[in-house]
Amino acid sequence: MIIKFIRKIIRLAILSGIVFACTSEKSYEIYYPLKNQSWNRFNILRFEIPITQTKKTFDVYFSANITRQFEFEDLIFNMVMNTPTGEERINEYQMKIKSPTGTFLGQCQQDSCINKILLKKNLLISKAGILTIEIENLTPRIVTPGVLGIGISLLPSEQ
Repeated sequence: MIIKFIRKIIRLAILSGIVFACTSEKSYEIYYPLKNQSWNRFNILRFEIPITQTKKTFDVYFSANITRQFEFEDLIFNMVMNTPTGEERINEYQMKIKSPTGTFLGQCQQDSCINKILLKKNLLISKAGILTIEIENLTPRIVTPGVLGIGISLLPSEQ
């Protein structure tokens, strides 16, 4: 059941990437499925997004696909973002996964929930090149079970 769900998400991510690549450069999404439904502590995920539109502002979102085996209330992670102009932004985030009573948050379907958090609002891209985002799991365990995959979305800012 979960394998079918993962395959469906991968197909959707690939299809949305193809649609965005063919029709518009305004949005971009990358999704990494994780092996064994776990995110290792030192498995730093690197997202490289080609930027061709300049002098535009974008909102950058992080998403996590979480199973019911996730043990913590929060997913703690560090983000390092490097823009095509060489600017580096670093921030630590604490994404709420469960309420204090243990109820899963986000968009839930059967065995998993997708949670999203805004990493950067109105990011001005002034030069074409590669926007690089590295995400590091800071959960205090070597292996964090219950994480199906991690994604980054770049969307045009609504001003």
